[in-house]
Amino acid sequence: MESIQLLNTAIIKSKEQKISHSFEERLTKLNESPVIEHLNKSIAQLAESQKISRDQAALMVVEAIRELDSIWSDYVVMEGIDRLKGILRATHTH
Repeated sequence: MESIQLLNTAIIKSKEQKISHSFEERLTKLNESPVIEHLNKSIAQLAESQKISRDQAALMVVEAIRELDSIWSDYVVMEGIDRLKGILRATHTH
């Protein structure tokens, strides 16, 4: 059990070291971008067209984007696996 706790702590600390501490600056820059302005308008339109709150519409947009990201991540992994299988087949036949 102690080993697991040590590993968990090490994993968390290693992630902490990778975090950019300029998140406030990055958030401000992004908030002022045209992309966020257009997303805001899209969320308002979605809320109005679906007769839901803006909070619900924003959640739907975020969930859709996360799902797209997940689908493409899975696709890329599967493509990589297929290529590795091809490489392994080729090395076994030679």
